[in-house]
Amino acid sequence: MSGRLSQGLYHAVLWLVALVFFAPVFWIVLSSFKTASQILAVPPLLVFRPTLANYARLFAQPAFEHHFFNSVVLSVLAVLIAVAVSFLAAFAFSRFRPGATNFLMFLLLSIRMLPGSAAILPVYLMYVAFGWKDSYIWMTLFYAMFSIPFSVWILKGFIDGVSPRFDETGIVNGASWLSIIARLTFPQVLPGVVAALIFNFIFVWNEFLFNYIIGGINTANIPVLLATNLSHGGGIDWTFLSSLTTVYILPPIIAVYFFQRFLLVGMTFGTVRGEV
Repeated sequence: MSGRLSQGLYHAVLWLVALVFFAPVFWIVLSSFKTASQILAVPPLLVFRPTLANYARLFAQPAFEHHFFNSVVLSVLAVLIAVAVSFLAAFAFSRFRPGATNFLMFLLLSIRMLPGSAAILPVYLMYVAFGWKDSYIWMTLFYAMFSIPFSVWILKGFIDGVSPRFDETGIVNGASWLSIIARLTFPQVLPGVVAALIFNFIFVWNEFLFNYIIGGINTANIPVLLATNLSHGGGIDWTFLSSLTTVYILPPIIAVYFFQRFLLVGMTFGTVRGEV
């Protein structure tokens, strides 16, 4: 009985913590179905007649379609490029171990330790000097570059868990390194690849500072739209904020829901080990 009671209390605490963290998200979604007066009502309204007028107004704005399209294109392309390059680099670090591999891995990871505000000025000056500002190609490559260090770091951990005997068996049987990578290593580290894709997608999807500074009208994403169109009539447009935020958080939530088992493996750095 004491064991069941402690387990029940443990689960109750977990539910309480989850609900506390989910409360702001729930309130934003709930507010998206309210009018402006209902959102600002005191005390807050929990029972009301929902309306879809906020979403109708949001979807009728050409700016929403433009910014949402930019967010999707920049996130998907940058993450695919970053993970593809990172997988090959991680394989090279894991299997061939060049000199000072551990130091090089630390240097790669240290790039992500640098706050964006510290790097924005030199990046801005470089983009202006080379005429790269407000370009799909160069914004995509910038996000890919920023995503590569973390991807290399996490993928190397997964590839290290795959026995080198798979490579040796492939070489003995006449397989090329490309075949070994594609047919032997990649299937075994697929959870790590998916985890890297999702983690980097969330980062690029939510990135604001660099898009706002080195981007422009053509490449502006949803966070920029939120920041630049938040005020209306001398105050904050809460109906616009709540409806746009609700739509904006749906893609990451859906991605995490369908690939959560891969994310759990990635967060715990689980690896697939095997012998032949």
